[in-house]
Amino acid sequence: MKKDRYIYPAIFQQEDEGFNISFPDLPGAFTCGDSLEEALFMAKDCLGLYLYSLESRGLDLPNPSKPQNIKVDSTEFVQLIEVFMTPIRDDENNKCVRRNVTLPKWLNDLAKKNKINVSAILESSLKAKLGL
Repeated sequence: MKKDRYIYPAIFQQEDEGFNISFPDLPGAFTCGDSLEEALFMAKDCLGLYLYSLESRGLDLPNPSKPQNIKVDSTEFVQLIEVFMTPIRDDENNKCVRRNVTLPKWLNDLAKKNKINVSAILESSLKAKLGL
């Protein structure tokens, strides 16, 4: 079952020029930021997109580790990152995708001449056909 809110621990590793961020429960989820503020923003973005990717492929989301069980060294700290999935799902589901459409040349020429947005016409026609 999809939840609207998730909280996962992230490991922030301080470097000379910022922070590297990883999520111990999410293999391959890495990001970075030049400042702590940017690193927190990037961690939230990374977490949301990673979880959306798992959801959209029908994969189970791993349970988050307890922060106190995560071992870090002196240049690292654990920070809980919270993400609200509703806006992320909305953004991802409403992204425009590129489609290759074949039209007769004369129809394409006429549409250009009349400054008709073929993508907008196709979108509205598909919505009408699908009863949306």
